[in-house]
Amino acid sequence: MSDLVEIDEDGIEQVSLKTYTEKAYLDYSMYVILDRALPHVGDGLKPVQRRIVYAMSELGLKATAKYKKSARTVGDVIGKFHPHGDSAAYEAMVLMAQDFSYRYPLVDGQGNWGSPDDPKSFAAMRYTESRLTPYAEVLLAELGQGTVDWVPNFDGTMDEPSVLPAQVPNVLLNGTTGIAVGMATDVPPHNLREVVSAAIRLLDAPKSTVQELCEHVQAPDFPTDAEIITPREDILAMYESGRGALRMRAVWEKEGGDIVVNALPYQVSGSRVLEQIAQQMQAKKLPMVADLRDESDHENPTRLVIVPRSNRVDVGGVMSHLFATTDLERSYRVNLNMIGIDGRPAVKSLDRILKEWLKFRTDTVRRRLEFRLEKVERRLHILEGYLVAFLNIDEVIHIIRTEDKPKPALMKRFGITDIQAEAILELKLRNLAKLEEMKIRGEQDELAEERDQLMKTLGSAARLKTLIKKELTAVAEKFGDDRRSPLATRDEAKAFSELELMSADPITVVMSDKGWIRAAKGHDIDPASLSYKSGDAYKLSVRGRSNQPTIILDSTGRAYSVPSHNLPSARGQGEPVTGRINPPSGATFEGLLMGDEEQLYLIASDAGYGFVARLGDMQSKNRSGKAVLTLPKGGAVLQPAMIRQREDAWVAAVSNEGRMLVFPLADLPQLSRGKGNKIIGIPSARVLAREEYVIGVQVVAPGESLVVYAGKRHLNLKFAELEHYQGERGRRGNKLPRGFQKVDSIAIAD
Repeated sequence: MSDLVEIDEDGIEQVSLKTYTEKAYLDYSMYVILDRALPHVGDGLKPVQRRIVYAMSELGLKATAKYKKSARTVGDVIGKFHPHGDSAAYEAMVLMAQDFSYRYPLVDGQGNWGSPDDPKSFAAMRYTESRLTPYAEVLLAELGQGTVDWVPNFDGTMDEPSVLPAQVPNVLLNGTTGIAVGMATDVPPHNLREVVSAAIRLLDAPKSTVQELCEHVQAPDFPTDAEIITPREDILAMYESGRGALRMRAVWEKEGGDIVVNALPYQVSGSRVLEQIAQQMQAKKLPMVADLRDESDHENPTRLVIVPRSNRVDVGGVMSHLFATTDLERSYRVNLNMIGIDGRPAVKSLDRILKEWLKFRTDTVRRRLEFRLEKVERRLHILEGYLVAFLNIDEVIHIIRTEDKPKPALMKRFGITDIQAEAILELKLRNLAKLEEMKIRGEQDELAEERDQLMKTLGSAARLKTLIKKELTAVAEKFGDDRRSPLATRDEAKAFSELELMSADPITVVMSDKGWIRAAKGHDIDPASLSYKSGDAYKLSVRGRSNQPTIILDSTGRAYSVPSHNLPSARGQGEPVTGRINPPSGATFEGLLMGDEEQLYLIASDAGYGFVARLGDMQSKNRSGKAVLTLPKGGAVLQPAMIRQREDAWVAAVSNEGRMLVFPLADLPQLSRGKGNKIIGIPSARVLAREEYVIGVQVVAPGESLVVYAGKRHLNLKFAELEHYQGERGRRGNKLPRGFQKVDSIAIAD
């Protein structure tokens, strides 16, 4: 940078704008990353959080102290350590006090600190009072024991800790979120017992893999009783890479006929969920839900009641829909990005986080022991001086009374050090009585024993490891609790489709000769009596329900699906069906079909070939449809015949020459597409010349009658009377009675 700075003749530095802006932005970026947005792996705190906890400890706000106004704490934080806005500092403080936001809160609040429904509804800092929680002592207990480095505050008038000497991996326990420059962090909270157990495992077996550590850390543990439904393999991958996602789902039960939601995902508002469900009810997207109630109170912090419209409603299906469309199920991003012990930000795997923290903890404990050893040795050194003074008390008093400079005289006379002489001179007269030899020697023995123990621990990696394990276990026993967020395996949530939400009203779909389609309510209308455009007339109709698709069969044998619920009303003349599908040029429409997916139809060509088809196999989302019936040369598509009953049913086929053949339906195969098998024997030459062809096919079941129409005449044949026309499939059939040699159509009697 210095090479790019120019100094003009007046001694003013000149820097190019490009260089200055680059440096300024980089400096700002590093500040945001290291000093604002990311937590430190050692204590798991961002600078503002660390400063709040430290300022509260300096104010004497321990867990046993009286509460003090939060404004007092915030004033100290922004005045001494954190030169930013008071609202930012107070919001950070509020977050650490909310037991629904923090797994192990650091601040014990009195007053309105927000609610799960509205975390931002906390009172102003002049109204609330606060102190530290007992858990905060885990971060602060070793602060004055030489364990951490101290750095000047923003104006250099006092020092603050660069990191707190946390006794547990707080970075995982409470988690954090933050957005820096070019990076972000999303560390979920975890269970104290599980994390400590994993840390001890890593101490015992430093080469433990993430998979082995996950035997202890099953998953994150949020301050809510909602279920974590992320698959186990996804959780393992998340801990191995440091990145991933988690899904949480509300816990519910059936109480009487009602659905009661007892636990919501992390940071989900109950009022927001009720609002989302109510919006769907108003939009008529939840016709199966009759009412909503919020019965939450102090005894039941979360109790949302959803009342189904009837006992026949599938509550499992309703909840699956709500999980897919509301905050009752929520996804959380995981990004284990933090500042490591090397002072650099990085996304870390679970084993790396715990290894770095254990190194931080080992260094902290070593520094604590060394600090204590130094104090013990200093005290022992002073006690040796005291012992000399006690044994020569009269001479010491004489020297102090007679010498102008007693310190050098004492040092010379008794061979003691400057520190020992200073300590003797600092003694008050009233303490002389305490200088009893037995007391001094007793304290020396105790301190000598402590010194030996400290030196043994510091000199042995195994002893140091054992001490860390004992301290970790003690914290886990004192502050540990059971997992709150259970792990569960659940099916993927699925929203209701538009058709599933539609009411199943009876309708009759009508198509005109020119291909105009419409739907009339009910099954009791006469389609031929409807009004048609000039030059147009009735051609086809089918009965079904509004939540069933209409299947259209064209003259080329292709099938198309059209949603029935939004077809134009029969009060008008409909609309061209070609606006919804793309049939081949010149194709006409020869068949309409409706029913559920398992409904069977007899599909046939007038050349005398056909097969049984399932309605579901004919459905297609493609506007160009799908090929279903392969036509022989000269053949045309017949209107499909619905199969109401398959067992003991007969197929009746009638040609235009008045021949009818009846044979068992079981003789025809069920196919998804194709030409089919021969139904009635008609020479192909006669079909090509259009001299003889099949007029219609029907499926007749026992108890039904077949009606044959010829001009103005009709013949009603009961099921038993069809036996005269029975023959093997593919035969020519028998002639109908006189007067029915030119058949127009056949139908099943209503």
